[in-house]
Amino acid sequence: MPELDLTQLKVGETGKVVEIMGGIGLIKKLAVMGVTIGTDVKKISAQFMGGPVTIQVGNTQLTIGFGMAKKIIVEQEK
Repeated sequence: MPELDLTQLKVGETGKVVEIMGGIGLIKKLAVMGVTIGTDVKKISAQFMGGPVTIQVGNTQLTIGFGMAKKIIVEQEK
C-alpha cells in the first residue's frame, strides 16, 4: 500500500500511522491525543489551501493543523 502524509488522504479514507516526521515535542503532543505509530486514523474533513485537518482516532475526532498533518506519514488502507 502507498505511504503518504495525512494531507494527501482523501476525506473518508483510512490509514495506519507508520512514521511521525518531527521532534520529540511533536511526537509527545500527538501521543497525548492518541496518535502514535501503528494507530489507525480516518480523515473526516480538510479545509482548502492548507487549513486544519480533522481526523478520527478510535471514537475521538481531532482537528490538527496542516503543518502537523504533513508530518504524519500513513500507509493507506483500502
